[in-house]
Order: sequence, then structure tokens, then C-alpha cells
Amino acid sequence: MDLSNGSVVTEFILLGFSAPWELQIVFFVTFCLIYGATVLGNILIMVTVACSSSLHFPMYFLLGNLSVLDLCLSTVTTPKMIRDLLAEHKTISIWGCMAQMFFMHFFGGAEMTLLIAMAFDRYVAICKPLHYRTIMSHRVLGGFVVLSWTIGFIHTMSQMVLTVNLPFCGPHIIDNIFCDLPLVIKLACVETYTLELFVIADSGLLSLICFLLLLVSYTVILVTVQQRSSGGLSKALSTLSAHITVVTLFFGPCIFIYAWPFSSFAGNKILAVFYTVITPLLNPIIYTLRNQKMQKAMRKLQC
Repeated sequence: MDLSNGSVVTEFILLGFSAPWELQIVFFVTFCLIYGATVLGNILIMVTVACSSSLHFPMYFLLGNLSVLDLCLSTVTTPKMIRDLLAEHKTISIWGCMAQMFFMHFFGGAEMTLLIAMAFDRYVAICKPLHYRTIMSHRVLGGFVVLSWTIGFIHTMSQMVLTVNLPFCGPHIIDNIFCDLPLVIKLACVETYTLELFVIADSGLLSLICFLLLLVSYTVILVTVQQRSSGGLSKALSTLSAHITVVTLFFGPCIFIYAWPFSSFAGNKILAVFYTVITPLLNPIIYTLRNQKMQKAMRKLQC
């Protein structure tokens, strides 16, 4: 295809929310408050875990790293989305779009792996408490963190190396609040059917498989606890409920977005907001409001 005629696309238009100006202002204020709370909440968790000796346990180490990923994931999309709410022309350069997609899948893939590591940590803590310190050693924890970032990098690179050189010379309107890989691929000037299938396999199946693995792991924990002690089941449920909530709310939108990535789905923008704006806020809310040790450590820092 000859792209030397000056029709090469250099920027994309993000449609964002189609709403009256007054409602756009409401969205602007709401998302500013949510993003501010996300930044402050996740930074507070990171500082508390790092500075409180009482939280120097594997679970809180992994929680601190989860806060880092949540903060990064939210920052990739939310500030741009907030700015576009008041902008007349919602544009993003093609390389800005590529960078946004790269970091979204980078941090998203890393968080999927870290959530599996957190599930393994809860399995060892509940089912093998006498061996917890031995199994969840500093070396293992460091390996989990390195593995999560490595898988995130491999996940995003496997898709972006096939996307970054696609020619864009025609339509340049993205019906979303940020650059979403399936929607951007559809705008390419070449046949992308094979690449579309690869994205479904890479992102969609990865999300679904990780989600199913996590559900199986939590089921094994609950069954093991029930067989050992009926009274311990309620305690295990209380401990795992926060993890199950985070996992469900994180993977749910991902699975829906990538299960039907190339079809028109009216709720895509809602799911996108939930995935990139709401979910990163749930980590500090769920883990701080339900964890007495975390609350106690935060009060000590304030003194």
C-alpha cells in the first residue's frame, strides 16, 4: 500500500463520553476526586508497608507492590481522560496512543500475575501455616515480583511489536475514552484478522485463564479449611473475601472487554472506566477498611 500521498494518520480522535456539557463537568469533578483518592490511597499503603515493622510480612509486601501497579495503571489513562472531558478536541498522537496501550498491557499483565502470587500466599498462610515463613521467603517474594513484571513486559511486547508498525491512513476515530488495542487495530489500512485473533488469544484468554486459576485456588483453600475445621471456614472466608472481591472486579471487565473485542458493545466505555478508574481505588479501600493491622499501622504513622 502506498502511504506516501500525505494521508498517513498522525493522531487519533477519542470520542470519550457523549454527554451534555453540564454532565461533562460532573464527570470531571467525580473522576478528579476518584483519581486523587486512588493516588493518595495507594501511596499511603506503600508508605505504611515500607515504614511499619509490624507489616513486614509477605502478604503486605505483595500488597504494597499491588498498590504500585494500581497507581501506575490508573495514571496511564485517567489524567488524559480527565483532561479530555473539558477539551473541545479530544486527540492523542499516534505514538502517545501506542505508549498508552503498551503501559496498559504492561501493568495489567503484571497485576494479573501478582494476584496469582497473592492467592498462593493466602494458600500457604491458611493451609500450611507452620511452613509459611520457610515457603514465603524473601527470595520467593522477590521472584514473584520480578516474574510479574517480566510477564507483564512479555505480554505487552508480544502484541505491540505487531501493532506499532501498522499503517494508519484512513479512519482515525476511536470510540472510547482511551486507546484500546482492539479498536486501534480495526483502524489499520491492512487486513488484521490474524492479529485480531492473536489479541483475543493473548489478552482475552490470559485474563480468563488467570481468573479461573484464581477461583480454583480459592476453592481449594476453602475446601481444605472446611475439612480440617468447620469453625475455621468462617475465618478463612473473612480473610479471602477481600482477595476474591479484588480479583472479581479486576478480571470481570477485562474478560468482557476482550471476550467481544471487535464487536460493538454499548457498555465498553463503562467497563473501561471501571477497569482503569474504579478498580485501582478498590485496593486501598478494601484492604484498609477490612484490615485492622493495616489501620493500626496507619494510625501509628500519623502520630
